[in-house]
Amino acid sequence: MPTKQARRTQAERTEATRAALVDAARELFASDGYAATSLDAVAAKANVTKGAVYHHFHGKQQLFEAVFSREVERLCAAMPAVYATKRDPWDAFEACCRAFLEACLEPGVQRIMLLDALAAVGWDGVRRLEAPMMELMEVAIARAAEEGTIAPRPPGPLAVFLYGALCETAMAVARADNQKAALRKALAELRRVLGGLRIP
Repeated sequence: MPTKQARRTQAERTEATRAALVDAARELFASDGYAATSLDAVAAKANVTKGAVYHHFHGKQQLFEAVFSREVERLCAAMPAVYATKRDPWDAFEACCRAFLEACLEPGVQRIMLLDALAAVGWDGVRRLEAPMMELMEVAIARAAEEGTIAPRPPGPLAVFLYGALCETAMAVARADNQKAALRKALAELRRVLGGLRIP
């Protein structure tokens, strides 16, 4: 029977192969787009066989989901530090919204999360994969309401409303000829909208 050490080594190799595939796919999805990226190209970039790709993923859509999920994890991981830069909970929420829009200027994030995701995994798939970000928004809205910065309310509906607005804004910025100028206008409007929700 394999030893515990051997099993652990095999698990580490499996995880390393999976990570290499996600890394390779991320690079190709970001540069070439979902439709133009083949599993053969991903396997070649990861230096594995195509069979290894199918050992870890059912197909290209599941591989895209893994790439998308990692983008979400990375964005979510950055938000607590951004939130902590502000003492006021609504200012902290706005800072996180700004950070999300600024992160969407990165071409790979734009291509994967904004431009290709709907075609790759559908609306339901996108919303399922983005759920961790929506949950963070609900927590932040609930805290602001609890501390009296905004009016008391169930956090879910406002989170859906604002998250949809942020995603549409990020999409518009991604498609703008002058993205930096579009982002400045978007951030100014974000401040006005969130300011309007604040209790004087």
